Amino acid sequence: MKIIAIGRNYADHIAELANERPAAPVVFLKPDTAVLKNNAPFYHPDFSNDIHHELEIILRISREGKYIDKKFAPNYYDKIGLGIDFTARDLQNQLKAKGLPWEIAKGFNGSAPISDFVPKEHFANLKDLNFSLSVNGQIRQQGNSKLMIWDFDEIIAYVSQFFTLKVGDIIFTGTPAGVAAVKIGDRLEAFLETEKILDFEVK
Repeated sequence: MKIIAIGRNYADHIAELANERPAAPVVFLKPDTAVLKNNAPFYHPDFSNDIHHELEIILRISREGKYIDKKFAPNYYDKIGLGIDFTARDLQNQLKAKGLPWEIAKGFNGSAPISDFVPKEHFANLKDLNFSLSVNGQIRQQGNSKLMIWDFDEIIAYVSQFFTLKVGDIIFTGTPAGVAAVKIGDRLEAFLETEKILDFEVK
């Protein structure tokens, strides 16, 4: 199982980090050791003082494929959920400034808490999904899938040009504005539409 993640897929998040809007999806990977399931706590690592939460809709790949045409992309994922792309922003900024890869800032242990997955048929319109994150009861991030620069099908078509998608792979589809640092003792709760499907503590 691999995790494929998309960066800079919401204009408001691009703006808040003063990044350049990309001409194609920004793709990076996380190892399977990044995954946290079942609302397990996230243990804040000692190597960073600035771990940011990035809430994202995630897709579960349900069949193997490569070079997938956009019109067939819906056949390759069956369930969706929510995930947090934890990012060591201080490490990322240091590495980016030197023109170096920043995998350690994104792929460290426990950096991808994920919810249980929900069959996509449960939702009336995948192009109009509301999702949000609260920290200690206060809303931090709110997004809607219609605001994506590249939608689910475009993402699958693009990444499958480079990586063969296999059953069980997970795609993180990008985060809206509102990213911020977490601290020990914080409780994070994530909602897909009105249903809370992620709830865990930072320790």
